[in-house]
Amino acid sequence: MTRDAPALFLADTLGLDFLNSVATPVDTPVDWIEDGDGLLAWLEQAELVSPDTLVSLREQALPGELDSVAAQARGLREEFRAFVRAHRGRPLGARDLAELAPLNRLLARDEGFLQLGVAESGNAPGLQLRTLRRWRSPESLLLPIAEALARFLSEEDLSDVKACEGPACTLMFVDHTRGRARRWCSMAICGNRAKQAAHRDRVRKSRGDLP
Repeated sequence: MTRDAPALFLADTLGLDFLNSVATPVDTPVDWIEDGDGLLAWLEQAELVSPDTLVSLREQALPGELDSVAAQARGLREEFRAFVRAHRGRPLGARDLAELAPLNRLLARDEGFLQLGVAESGNAPGLQLRTLRRWRSPESLLLPIAEALARFLSEEDLSDVKACEGPACTLMFVDHTRGRARRWCSMAICGNRAKQAAHRDRVRKSRGDLP
């Protein structure tokens, strides 16, 4: 799997999908935001920023500016991968807020505003109140990522965050299944690999092969 492949959105929460934007889902490590182009592609696939906005920000960016923003995004990602790994297995509380101060500072830079527009769904025509954002510079691309992280940390119980049981897989996910029985990032990736490995092991044992 290479970065040219679509990014993986398997975590059941977008904030954790961002943390999974660097991963080893099969055998080879992949970083989907290793540069500015990768960051724009990931944001579009995540539907966090409209294609028109991405085109506009690309056009106004100075040489190397998007790569610099991507580096900041990677720093944010590594900081919160470490945070989630350290706190996974228990709910967050007031005692954890001090560690989240950098995220709150980033959120405070947002320039969101409300606008009425035509409703995009439903059978009857009507109006819908939308939250929009002023995109002052390419650095503002960090804001929807910060929002996704904040929603993940406030809406999910870190007791339900698991690491995929694939031997080489580094992906995490929120287990929303009944009985919290999910084991794999995806049955199509690690689940099938585990099935195939178990099948080979049963065949080997039935033949009396040595381990």
